[in-house]
Amino acid sequence: MEKKELIIIGGGPAGLAAAAAAKENGIDDILIVERDDRLGGILNQCIHNGFGLHTFKEELTGPEYAARFEKKVLEMGIPYLLNTMVINVSPEKHVTLMSREEGVVTYKADAVILAMGCRERPRGALNIPGMRPAGIFTAGTAQRMVNIEGVMPGREVVILGSGDIGLIMARRMTLEGAVVKVVAELMPYSGGLKRNIVQCLDDYGIPLKLSHTVVDIEGKDRVKSVTIAEVDGNLNPVPGTEEKIPCDTLLLSCGLLPENELSRGMGVEISPVTGGPVVDNSLATSIEGVFACGNVLHVHDLVDYVSEEASQAGRHAAAYIRGEEQGSGTFVKINAVDGVRYTVPAKIDMATLPEKQVIRFRVGRVIRNCTVELLINGQVAAKKKRPVVAPGEMEEFLLLKKYFDGAAPDDITIRIVEG
Repeated sequence: MEKKELIIIGGGPAGLAAAAAAKENGIDDILIVERDDRLGGILNQCIHNGFGLHTFKEELTGPEYAARFEKKVLEMGIPYLLNTMVINVSPEKHVTLMSREEGVVTYKADAVILAMGCRERPRGALNIPGMRPAGIFTAGTAQRMVNIEGVMPGREVVILGSGDIGLIMARRMTLEGAVVKVVAELMPYSGGLKRNIVQCLDDYGIPLKLSHTVVDIEGKDRVKSVTIAEVDGNLNPVPGTEEKIPCDTLLLSCGLLPENELSRGMGVEISPVTGGPVVDNSLATSIEGVFACGNVLHVHDLVDYVSEEASQAGRHAAAYIRGEEQGSGTFVKINAVDGVRYTVPAKIDMATLPEKQVIRFRVGRVIRNCTVELLINGQVAAKKKRPVVAPGEMEEFLLLKKYFDGAAPDDITIRIVEG
């Protein structure tokens, strides 16, 4: 069994940034494993701009952003495998790979970084009634067809879900000559960034119908029409609000799911809220020497945050391998209450907590004129005003070690106070 100091599963933006950071922090024996035929992950099909404003202080397309990290990894001489699938990771960090050229190979790693990204929620998970004709695609599949394969999935389009990929594809399909009839969103708020609503829908006159969903699909061989209807407070269709829309294509943008089959298989503790691993301030999972970053951990809204988080994972993995960073194994949970759905990290280890720790979180609904509060042992330690918080945009709060006065707290809470 060949040995590696660090194996990174996934060669997308998270895996590349983690590898570069680990190399910069003294780890030379690194292997990146990527199942696609090139590095860069999903960014290779995201040809629109808007990437890199935080990381590089300039606006890049997805392939340009990925290329910068890919170039860095290549210049550092970090080895990688393409067209290679990881089929199993054991709690002892035995990583089993499979490829056409090498067959099945197992490595023993000192540390593993999980950077597998996420996948789209398919039609089968949505329970949409109606027939099963051709012409129904996830938004990401349609994006790959248009941007990489040069194939138009359809000409008259309805989009269900207002996630960022769905919003971007509304614009992309319009630019390619298709007619996007409507974007229907089940929730009373959009799941995407405000800037994407403005740039991708408003600028092109594409209607966004909130609190609406698809209640029927018609068509034998190909989609002929879909019927949308308004939903009530319990998300049930309201009789009499049905609207039949002729179309030949239905795109689904109904959420992303962290890709954690490998994580579950090795016994990593998974958050029931995010669907990703539960990590501490070092981005360490419940299994020693296994770290997680990027969309496999929780779905991010900006790739810049993915790279920043992955760099932290690379640094902490390097410190772990060198034996310089050993946690106490005693954690303080961060409670997410009063409008906050989850936080990352979900817990802290005082032994490895830096002087400044960024806590990222999402809210469960749109809340205006509110205050984010950090409570230590029930007392407000810090707070900041926010004009509006929304589920589609990730929030962050700075946790300072000085708040604890040198003693481990019994309780840490992040909450939203309205008004």
